[in-house]
Amino acid sequence: MKQNIGTYNSMLRITAGLTLLAYSTAKMAREGTSWTQLGLAAAGALKVGEGITYYCPVADALHLEGAKFLK
Repeated sequence: MKQNIGTYNSMLRITAGLTLLAYSTAKMAREGTSWTQLGLAAAGALKVGEGITYYCPVADALHLEGAKFLK
């Protein structure tokens, strides 16, 4: 798996993913588990994973690895 996102993009994805994961986990702890909160938690975990591996499958599918905003 090749890297197709840059360092800044990676750090932004990790930050946003952890924020989304923390928000959904806190909301589930207060109000109980719902499918919406589970979906948000999964989306946050995916963003953290993309940031750690420097690989975005959507950018790869759209052939955006050469775009300036990804580097």
